[in-house]
Parts: sequence; structure tokens; C-alpha cells
Amino acid sequence: MKTTPYGLGALLLTLLALPAPALAAAAADPTPVGARHRHTAPEISTFLASFYGHHGPSAHDRDQRVSQQLKEKQAHAPGSDVLLCAQKEPRNEPQDIAVGPVTVAQSAGVGWATVTTHWGADQQDTFTAYVRLDSRPIKLDDVICAG
Repeated sequence: MKTTPYGLGALLLTLLALPAPALAAAAADPTPVGARHRHTAPEISTFLASFYGHHGPSAHDRDQRVSQQLKEKQAHAPGSDVLLCAQKEPRNEPQDIAVGPVTVAQSAGVGWATVTTHWGADQQDTFTAYVRLDSRPIKLDDVICAG
């Protein structure tokens, strides 16, 4: 008779104790358990509020917390600030930024919120900021301007 190491035996006992549907789901999904996490609406809201702050994203955030897709979009629009849906000059920093409620579409794998920028003289703009639910670490994936 061949002996089974304790760790493997414990794993087998754990798997045998699982209900059949849970076992089938675990076997069907080859993704490691830690990688299956999907961002929630509160996580996305916290990220967007931190990312945009009150006056726009920092240089570090623009470099480290933005998808490659958005970096390329910015590279193709040098006169615009793609992340704020604004011209770079003369309005380069909003006076305030507000992030609205987050909507999450699990089936689409994305969450989004309307972001409102206040520029002074009662001028404001809105745009939609998107985050992929499976991004690791969490990053701004796209921005769609309202007008």
C-alpha cells in the first residue's frame, strides 16, 4: 500500500467533504482563488475618489493607476487631458471634483461612475470613469467624455 503525504491527504478529505456543486465549480474554474476577486462598488468608489482627489490625479497616479489603453489614448491627444475630459491649457486644474455613485455590471466585468469637475465661474463638466472589475491592482480603464 502506498502512503499519501499528510498535506495531500488533508486536501483530499477537504475536497470529499465539499458538496457536489461546489466541487464541480472549483474544478471547472482553473483560476487561482486569490485571482477571482472582483472589485465591488464601494472599492471602486474609494479608488475613484482617491484617484481624482479634489483637483485631479497626481503624476504618480497618471503613471501607475491608469490602464495602458488610457495611456495610449492620452498619447494620441497631446492637447487634451483625457483623464479629466478637458483641454490642457488654460484650464489645467479643476477647483473641485465629485465622484457620483458607482454602478457595477458583473456580466460585463466593469464598474463606472459619473465624475463632475468644477472649473469656477459656475462651469462644470461631467464624464464617465470606468474600472475593470478584475484589474490587479485596481486601475482606471477608460474615460468617456459627456459632450
